[in-house]
Amino acid sequence: MKNSSILWALATSLLFAKSLLAEDTRPNILYIFTDDQSVRTLGCYPQSYDWVKTPNIDRLADQGVRFARAYMGSWCLPSRLTALTGRHSYVAESMRMEGQYPGCEYDPEQLPFWPSYFRKDGYTTAQIGKWHTGTDTGFGRDWDYQVVWNRPRHIDNCWNYYFDQKIEVNGGPAIMVPGYATDNYTNWAVDYIEGATREAGKPWYLWLCYGAPHSDFEPAHRHRDDYEGVEVDIPADIYPPRPGKPDYMQDYIHWIEGPDGQPVCTYRKGIYGDTVQDFVRQYHETVRSLDEAVGRLMAALEETGQRENTLVVFSADQGLAWGHHGYQTKLAAYDANIQAPLIISMPSRFNSGTVVAPAVSHPDVIRTFFSVVDMKLPWDMHGHDLTPLLKNPNAAWNYPALVSFTRPIWGQATREIPTDPATLFAGGGTIPWYVSLSEGDRYKYIRTMVEGDMEQLYDTKADPEELTNLALDPTYQKRLMEMRQATIAELRRTKAPFVDALPPVN
Repeated sequence: MKNSSILWALATSLLFAKSLLAEDTRPNILYIFTDDQSVRTLGCYPQSYDWVKTPNIDRLADQGVRFARAYMGSWCLPSRLTALTGRHSYVAESMRMEGQYPGCEYDPEQLPFWPSYFRKDGYTTAQIGKWHTGTDTGFGRDWDYQVVWNRPRHIDNCWNYYFDQKIEVNGGPAIMVPGYATDNYTNWAVDYIEGATREAGKPWYLWLCYGAPHSDFEPAHRHRDDYEGVEVDIPADIYPPRPGKPDYMQDYIHWIEGPDGQPVCTYRKGIYGDTVQDFVRQYHETVRSLDEAVGRLMAALEETGQRENTLVVFSADQGLAWGHHGYQTKLAAYDANIQAPLIISMPSRFNSGTVVAPAVSHPDVIRTFFSVVDMKLPWDMHGHDLTPLLKNPNAAWNYPALVSFTRPIWGQATREIPTDPATLFAGGGTIPWYVSLSEGDRYKYIRTMVEGDMEQLYDTKADPEELTNLALDPTYQKRLMEMRQATIAELRRTKAPFVDALPPVN
């Protein structure tokens, strides 16, 4: 009898050990993705104002790697296409704008999204928050769990970025959900992290898409006094003329000088007023709830014992200019418009408190996800694995960071570059189709698709505001030609349909 008990205990122990060996211990991934958030809003970035308070995101940077030059996209939809495919948006076949903005559609057979491959390989996948990529959100195909504000489907609700959103849960009919959206998304994400809404025993991927701080930049009521009386530096070229910039940048006026000398926006008012100082205050106060959200998410990971085995990525689709180069918006190729924060943190595996200087792009981030979980790519992705930089910020990095703007057209439809200004230009006629290439820790090249337009070349290290166009300097012609050729080479490598249709430069 005694021997039987010993044998039973031994067999039980072996079965338990076998179950432990079979457990999938691959890393979780939490991808926090905000909307229109400039690096200037984060205290951990040197471009920020000295009054900025983002302690939780700054702590995340201290626990990870901060990328000094990250380019995630030119606006919301194409940046999300890259997040879902690992490729530049100009190869996104079948994605198209339909009906009233932001109405859009795609064919998932022609345009598959990679989270479905994570599911097939044993991951459980989730997406929470803003959805901006066709009315088909992919529940049951790409996502095991989904709580989304489907903007393309619910046009009547598509500007409710902060309150009273129509929310779809797991592909079901939309229900109106009151409350502050940033807080709602965080609540749902914490539930997921804690295991209330996901299958136990599986590694997970959560893409958490906040709508803040997109316009109309509504801070939570608890934060509406946080930055009262702050001072904002006025960008040097907020008013024309803008020397060294293309002709189309000399005429538009988004800001005029107000009676007290403060630049005033010509076409919108904010909560506090219409000066650049009023808007910057409002915008930054909206970020305060995002910082609280990051604090809550990290606490949930730590309290559930998942922090060490979770790769946390914090980024945004792009920034906002707030007066730089006269713009109020995103879209344009300048760092003030589109440079995004990027922080990657997993202290158990990668460096902490380091900064990567060379430029990187959104496809690199998605490529890195597959490397971190040791999974084969489902198709040829455009990015390069960032893990060497996560281990050593001074590692060699010889890859360029490309950004394109072909709004509102993608895929083979971009093979012919439009000549109609209504299609070629966006942003009130101030931003044409373009490609931009950044290399290393300083140089950036911009080429628009306007025939005869001037090229632009900037040393973003010496000239971070991009005021001096080195393409006009004879001593930089060799560098200009090298970056022109590098841009063409990168477009060819990534099979850009329009690469052979680029109009000649001036």
